[in-house]
Amino acid sequence: MLTRRAVLQGASSIAVARTTWPASAASASATMAAPSEPSSDLLVHSKLPLNAETPIAKLRSAFVTPQAEFYIRDHGTVPTIEEAGYRLTIGGKVRAPIELSLSDLKSRFPERKVMAVMQCAGNRRADMVDVGYVEGDLWGPGAIGNAEWTGVSLADVLSAAGVEDGSGLHVAFSAHDEVVMKDDRFDYGVSIPLEKAMTPDVLLAWAMNGEPLMAEHGFPLRVVVPGYAGTRSPKWLASIMVQDEEADTPIQRKEYRLFPPTTTKETADKDPNVVINDMPLNSAICMPAAGATLRPGTTTIEGYAIGTQNGVAKVEVSYDGGENWHEAAIDKRADTQWAWVFWSVVLDLPAGQHQLAVRSFDEVGGSQPEDIARIWNWKGYLANSWHRVSVSVG
Repeated sequence: MLTRRAVLQGASSIAVARTTWPASAASASATMAAPSEPSSDLLVHSKLPLNAETPIAKLRSAFVTPQAEFYIRDHGTVPTIEEAGYRLTIGGKVRAPIELSLSDLKSRFPERKVMAVMQCAGNRRADMVDVGYVEGDLWGPGAIGNAEWTGVSLADVLSAAGVEDGSGLHVAFSAHDEVVMKDDRFDYGVSIPLEKAMTPDVLLAWAMNGEPLMAEHGFPLRVVVPGYAGTRSPKWLASIMVQDEEADTPIQRKEYRLFPPTTTKETADKDPNVVINDMPLNSAICMPAAGATLRPGTTTIEGYAIGTQNGVAKVEVSYDGGENWHEAAIDKRADTQWAWVFWSVVLDLPAGQHQLAVRSFDEVGGSQPEDIARIWNWKGYLANSWHRVSVSVG
């Protein structure tokens, strides 16, 4: 199993060195290092960029996911940035552009804590493989975690810069990590609508579960956009611009787009698509594991559910593929719409082969789709059909 490497030592805070990919013109922002390797037993999909998910059983062991066990989704290099030299710039359609150090953020603005799930748009992508080809790492249901984030409200910072009023504006984030995509090389950048940015729970965060951010989770500063796909919460934040259009970056303009099931990779350039922001209602079975052999009799089934837009009102579990349903108990929920809920149910399973399934319902009666084929897309995004796990009893 992989063990964490020590972060690079002795690098100047503003100097740049590319140590992993071929040499390129470097931005004067940070030292770039190979991704550090996770210290826990994360399931590694790729080492460069580092993409690793939390084992599904571990997710259910703690309502607040420990930072060392939190899934990692990188798109390229991992910058090593010294706090003393760090500066964040805010500009664009603001009356008073500003530059802030981490100390400025901590001293000038009220500290805010928000418990929120962070989730990759490709969480549960592997479930779509049986329907057809999907592009990208085959994430199981562990590309998700729940944490308490500490920082300042982005709205407070934008207000201090004199953000202009006006609908239709966007807040663009530029980050220090470099992405290499095919033959293209660029700094990571995305954007969110100004209306979302001005909600108080969107943070510029420097801590996770009361600990400073680890390098792989965005030290010294990242964005946290509760309810949105993780791609809209960039790590290693460099600058913020308020502007008329979405960020003009490949990640924003080409990636993380939801295509209809009729679209293929070959037709994607001309078929309609929508930007992925809000994450849908979803749930997963954490235990028992897929393929487990169980003894006949009572079995505890447990997992998580998340419904950031309209909450989670009810969770149901079936052991016969959806013919009959049993309501699960909500074991734990936080006093915020952005966190997940933990659920469990005890069922008497007879001998034989069983397909466990879970579905959740939100506060306005919405539920998860039954058939993943109806939501299949070639990028494998937003897989939120019933989560199914096959087990043997006997």
